[in-house]
Amino acid sequence: MRATNLLPLFLLGASALPSTPPFFLLAGDSTTATQSSDGGGWGDGFINTTLFNGARGINYGHDGATTVSYRSGGYWATVLSKVAEYKSDYRTFVTIQFGHNDQKPAANITVPEYTGNLEQFVRDVRNAGGTPILVTPLSRRDYDNSTGTPTIILNLENQRAATIVAAERTNASYIDLNKASTDYLNSIGPADAYTYNLDADDYTHINVEGSQVFGGMVAALIDQILPELKDDGYLEVNSSLLAALEKGKYYWP
Repeated sequence: MRATNLLPLFLLGASALPSTPPFFLLAGDSTTATQSSDGGGWGDGFINTTLFNGARGINYGHDGATTVSYRSGGYWATVLSKVAEYKSDYRTFVTIQFGHNDQKPAANITVPEYTGNLEQFVRDVRNAGGTPILVTPLSRRDYDNSTGTPTIILNLENQRAATIVAAERTNASYIDLNKASTDYLNSIGPADAYTYNLDADDYTHINVEGSQVFGGMVAALIDQILPELKDDGYLEVNSSLLAALEKGKYYWP
């Protein structure tokens, strides 16, 4: 009788073992980076408000970065070294979001080159032992008012499409932050959207409150493709923020 009872107890103990927590390394430009005089993005809001129970993250977003300069400047090598450092103790994810600077004429980066650079980033992360997540670029808050209903100008569509192509070609996971942020900004309108501006006339970068909102949006999108992170209590969006995002309602943390 005792022997037959031991097996279920053993199996119960095995199934109750905690899963490996995630470690997020955020690679990108200033729309991912920490808030500063030169930029600010969603990264810190994501790390500081959505990670729980041993989940961790480091924001390696860099102001002014392109898919070329991020590698040539040594920032990408740092990210890959951290994948190697943390992969034995964590499920290591690397979010990859560029495009804002790659599209500028001065960068001299074609859309096919941009796509290829993202594909190489994916391969590099996998070779280092991590899991890449491509992220379409955060929308700017530039509105077209010519129709009577203010609508976000879709000035990152080529980079959005290229990011999705890169994900499909490499069979990598991706989240469509560009579409989600565009839809949300269209829903709340310019007056509320501008409260997230880093400076009054900065329609690209976001302040600390904006970082929490769009960092929460990133977490909600990741929850959709990796629901086990939410189920295991590692990645959670504030319930009021999540409800506002789902309903397209303005939210101020």
